[in-house]
Amino acid sequence: MSHVEPSSLVLIPGATPLADWKAIYRGATPRLAPDAWPAIAASAAAVARILAKGEPVYGINTGFGKLASVRIGDADLETLQRNIVLSHSAGVGAPSPVPVIRLMMALKLASLAQGASGVRVETARMLEAMLAQGLTPVVPCQGSVGASGDLAPLSHMAATMIGVGEIFVGGARLPAAQALAAAGLTPLTLGPKEGLALLNGTQFSTANALAGLFEAERLFQSALVTGALSTEAAKGSDTPFDPRIHALRRHAGQIETAAALRALMAGSAIRASHLKADERVQDPYCLRCQPQVMGAALDILRQAAATLETEANGVSDNPLIFPEADEALSGGNFHAEPVAFAADIIALAVCEIGSIAERRVAMLVDPALSGLPAFLTPKPGLNSGFMIPQVTAAALVSENKQKAYPASVDSIPTSANQEDHVSMAAHGARRLLDMVENATAVLGIELLAAAQGCDFHAPLTSSAALEAVRALARGQVPPLADDRHFHPDMEAASALIRSGAVIAATAADLPGIG
Repeated sequence: MSHVEPSSLVLIPGATPLADWKAIYRGATPRLAPDAWPAIAASAAAVARILAKGEPVYGINTGFGKLASVRIGDADLETLQRNIVLSHSAGVGAPSPVPVIRLMMALKLASLAQGASGVRVETARMLEAMLAQGLTPVVPCQGSVGASGDLAPLSHMAATMIGVGEIFVGGARLPAAQALAAAGLTPLTLGPKEGLALLNGTQFSTANALAGLFEAERLFQSALVTGALSTEAAKGSDTPFDPRIHALRRHAGQIETAAALRALMAGSAIRASHLKADERVQDPYCLRCQPQVMGAALDILRQAAATLETEANGVSDNPLIFPEADEALSGGNFHAEPVAFAADIIALAVCEIGSIAERRVAMLVDPALSGLPAFLTPKPGLNSGFMIPQVTAAALVSENKQKAYPASVDSIPTSANQEDHVSMAAHGARRLLDMVENATAVLGIELLAAAQGCDFHAPLTSSAALEAVRALARGQVPPLADDRHFHPDMEAASALIRSGAVIAATAADLPGIG
């Protein structure tokens, strides 16, 4: 349904698959399908016909929110649209990440292109041109309650299109008018309905939630690898991954996770060494229940992915234009409750992925549980080994538990009680990247601890897939003999998780959200 090239991608409004949104987040440049433009033109023409009737229509010739009853004269319609953009550009906080804002812009472009928003062709072309030329609006990360749409963040985007605010170009942060001029673009003068169409919608929340989802998928797959390596370090059993166990419970994620763990450990000499002589009847839950915990995380990530794919292909501004009837209908598609729920689900999964990984680290450093030297150091006492990295992992997991509190259960009335129930999707989604980064650091610690644990089993080796991962880690971080400055080791290991290098090293087909 869409065509992907190495650096460009064609957006099919209303039918863009999740893989394409991921490609845009990872750096692909989107452009609209050629057959999308007539619908945009028809929508703008419908707005002109609706205005010609002389009737009050919300957001076109009236005020906004609680001021919807104020009628605006024809001579002031352009000023009305400019004013809403400037007045609503009221965000605070650090600039949102460039990949997230580029994804937000692409989501807005695809939404406008469905011909229900009333914008002109030249307005959609401005968005497309900014994406093509690497002009990314500076959008403060705070200020949206997730209804009526992501008003403040999207207003900061819209402001740059009229030459106000700031734009990132490469590594530079420039005044919007200067950046547009350098790119050969002329600031827009917004027509009726256009300002409201640009700033009303769920695209900021959705972009942040999708970013969190895509990073959570990479985190999930990395945790399968580090979890398998920890199982080897602890000389854990692979019996709990037997397919017969998981077939009886029937959860798809659990079945696929168990299969992935079996495949990662296949052919391990470490595992073969204790098949018959293992005195332990059962491993701790952090090893034995990996398919159940990680499989459940996979299932709910897939549920969130389905919700967000639907949202990404929807139209979420207000009012909506129906050219065939020359009608503008007011509704509530801007309410981001589906995104808020999806973001909360992703947060739960990220929290649990990190939580069970930290338990594996704690198990490995405890000689009573792992059978390995205390804190994974050859000389405990003189050396502290992995004592404090495990404490750091515990701290990060606790921080994620606090961040995982559902955002969607909160609401606060706004706009003089006209907008009296809101979704809180924006900050529910925005926390996800921070949570993934915390869990990434936990997995980095687990990678080092598991590699260190396997070192003690020499000359026995693990499977080919896991030995490739261990070689990757050892290429960056040598074995820990005597204590040394630990922070650089942890940073290097986290980078291997963050980049996906750990996944790639296995050459395995690990389950994901797609």
